[in-house]
Amino acid sequence: MDAMDYEGTQHPAGPYEGQVPRKPAGAPVPRPAAPPPMPAQAPPASALEIWLRTPRETDAPGIYGFGHTPRSAPDPERAGTRRLLGGAALAVAGGLLVWSLCWNGYLPFWIWPLIWLTPDSWRSGTGDAHAFAVASNIYYVLFALLLALIFGRLGNFAEVWRRCVRPLLSALWDKPAPGAAPEDGRVDPVEWPELREAGQYALADRLAAEVRSGRMNDVDYTRIRRAWTGVRADPARLGPFTDAVLRQGAAACGHPSGGRDVPYRAAPHDVLVGQVRIGRGADDARNPYQHRGSGIALDPALLGTGLLAVGPPGSGKTRSVVRPVVESLCLQALAGRAAVVAVGPAGADLGPAGAFDVVISLADPASRYDLDLYGGGTDPDAAAGTLAEALLDARATEEGELRGATTALAQILGPYATAHGRFPSVAELRELLDGTAHAYAALRDALGAAGAPGMLRELDARERQVGRPGDIGPRLADRVALLERPAFAGFFDVTGRSRPFSMYALEHPLRVRIDLPERGHAEASRILARLVLAQFTAAVTARRDRSLFACLVLDDAAHTVTADAVRGMARLRSANAGILLTLRTLDDVPESLRTSLLGSVGCRMVLSGVTTWDGKRFAEAWGTTWVETEDVTRTPDQSGGMLRRGLRGVRRLFTGVAVTTESVTVRKVERERWSASDLAHGVPAGHAVLSLTTTAGEHAPPVLLDLRA
Repeated sequence: MDAMDYEGTQHPAGPYEGQVPRKPAGAPVPRPAAPPPMPAQAPPASALEIWLRTPRETDAPGIYGFGHTPRSAPDPERAGTRRLLGGAALAVAGGLLVWSLCWNGYLPFWIWPLIWLTPDSWRSGTGDAHAFAVASNIYYVLFALLLALIFGRLGNFAEVWRRCVRPLLSALWDKPAPGAAPEDGRVDPVEWPELREAGQYALADRLAAEVRSGRMNDVDYTRIRRAWTGVRADPARLGPFTDAVLRQGAAACGHPSGGRDVPYRAAPHDVLVGQVRIGRGADDARNPYQHRGSGIALDPALLGTGLLAVGPPGSGKTRSVVRPVVESLCLQALAGRAAVVAVGPAGADLGPAGAFDVVISLADPASRYDLDLYGGGTDPDAAAGTLAEALLDARATEEGELRGATTALAQILGPYATAHGRFPSVAELRELLDGTAHAYAALRDALGAAGAPGMLRELDARERQVGRPGDIGPRLADRVALLERPAFAGFFDVTGRSRPFSMYALEHPLRVRIDLPERGHAEASRILARLVLAQFTAAVTARRDRSLFACLVLDDAAHTVTADAVRGMARLRSANAGILLTLRTLDDVPESLRTSLLGSVGCRMVLSGVTTWDGKRFAEAWGTTWVETEDVTRTPDQSGGMLRRGLRGVRRLFTGVAVTTESVTVRKVERERWSASDLAHGVPAGHAVLSLTTTAGEHAPPVLLDLRA
């Protein structure tokens, strides 16, 4: 990718022609102080105008609302289109046939009313022949109208007009031009009505000119709208906001990085509502009617309940789910509405480095940023809790060792922080956990010099446990040793020489990517993944300002989920935060945690290729529903007399097939929405089954979607 394309000035042609053309992500072009005068004839609508004026409607959770037309649920008693048009054609043919028979004299009674109502002299030639001709024409018209009314009712012409003719005429004659201003009384978003309502006409005119000229993109529009929301909440910001808009136009209120877009978009986005389209609902009988053929999208309202995606390697988890979601959250961060931390193995397609503010490549000496081993906090007990959860795997926490590990670490971190004003480095922590005598002696001397006798009791309690049977210190030291390898030299610095990242910075719209060294350091990567998950949960739930949506995307969360992590996921919804986890199989989670994990997330996705064991867990989570079944019973035909029975016997003699009668029984039974066998063998390649729950409590049953559409 060349430099210009990297900056967003080039956008290759692809399947998303409807996206808004994007402007360079670098420094903005200087803007005039006032908007240019509008020409007498307005120019063609810009791409952003068309995007803003496109209606957005969602009639079910997960529907991609951009340009979507809601559909009402089908009426079981409503005739299908083929049956409706066929009946209408048959009625027309019947009406023409009756008219032909009457006109040619085959049905003479049709003229009797005319004869009864007119004088005989008019027909004999002695009377007024002209009056009879006029009366005859009127009678023919009335009779034709009567036939049209009768056969129109039989053919249901009114329904044909409503369902077929009128929509076709509306599409041909009343179709508005792309980007045309709404004429039905709706507010035109291009004119910035919220600014005009507040009397800020100069700002609205300037921004409207930026929209029409094409200098503004969808991220700019969303970012400035959010900034105006902040101004309404705090009127003291009006002055800086006005100055920025008049001077910078579309680049006003920019992200601290200066970026206005991501280098390349791999999926269609609707930044205004925070949606990213990941596929299309299949036309399957098991899908809800509203989702059939509709675009399926994810947004913060869905991610806030948590999303778990399970599928084997190559099923499309990263390409079709993780990458679009990370990209959407990065766009929302540029608009000042979200913060994202994307964690995955080194080399995973989580997006280019230019799409992130902080890229931490652990075990890579070229990494500009470091990861804070203690989460950036100052509370020793909190740091001990997150570190213990990371060092012990899920199976160890099941055995109740987490509390002992937390206590042991707190007995070290508390005294050390008091004595040195910082937490210990990896090497120092390993020595203290191992129970090295000179390390304890040095810490004791430092505490004495600091005048903290209370912390000496903590240190004495830890030292008494050293060497005793069952002491968890050596086990923790062995786990810490995995982070003391030469590949991690220079990382986890506590002296302030590096640039460590802390999860407490997620009060700002940050875009963070963390690359884990899975190759060659698989166990260390699992420790770091658990550490990031624990730190994220602790930090976002402790935020004072929760206006930003914070999301953790953990690609390949194998051996990462612990009991405390599952409990923490349940608290994210109330903290305006969410999480996305991917797994190759549920076997990577301890058996005792699989049910609670599925229960703690609101959105569950199964991709093609899972095993029946994994499918069974999801089938249980999705429950059952009532379906109509038909039971066909075939019995030998014994009806009729001797002749019919003899003929049936001859037929059976020559064909070998007995004549039977069929009886059909229709009943409602309760069955699984998706069985384990269906999930394992009935999901086509490139497809997935996804159930959705919003933070407001709305539910969508499992939907089969095509991730490639």
